Amino acid sequence: MTDDFAKIFAAMMEQGQKMAKAFAPAMENADVKGWEKMFPAMPKEILEMWFGKTFNPEGLDARTRFLVTIAAQTVLGPIGEPQLRMTIKNGLAAGATKREVAEVIWQMSMFGGVPAMQKALEIAQQVFAETADDTGEKDA
Repeated sequence: MTDDFAKIFAAMMEQGQKMAKAFAPAMENADVKGWEKMFPAMPKEILEMWFGKTFNPEGLDARTRFLVTIAAQTVLGPIGEPQLRMTIKNGLAAGATKREVAEVIWQMSMFGGVPAMQKALEIAQQVFAETADDTGEKDA
């Protein structure tokens, strides 16, 4: 591990720990709907700052990071449903299109299986319906 990478990794871990400590009180009751209300889609500028190029200016942008995360959460199956819902919302806010989200989920069928893909697409359709007014984008 290079010194530059070690510094980036240490900064990311520190930020993650601070975020986890700040969120801990909200997680005591583990109310999924309450968690979603606490984290609506963030403004694109904040998403880019926190999840985009803050730690690695030459790296992936927030939109791409969210698409990669959607892929991983799809493969995990229904265990990560609340997280997938939030990631899709934030991915759309970061500039991903509904079609891109659907394509990423579909692509994961060969890695996570068809049932995981179908469940993720159902979740995505629900998020698309909830965010239709926000994005102004037609259905995928």
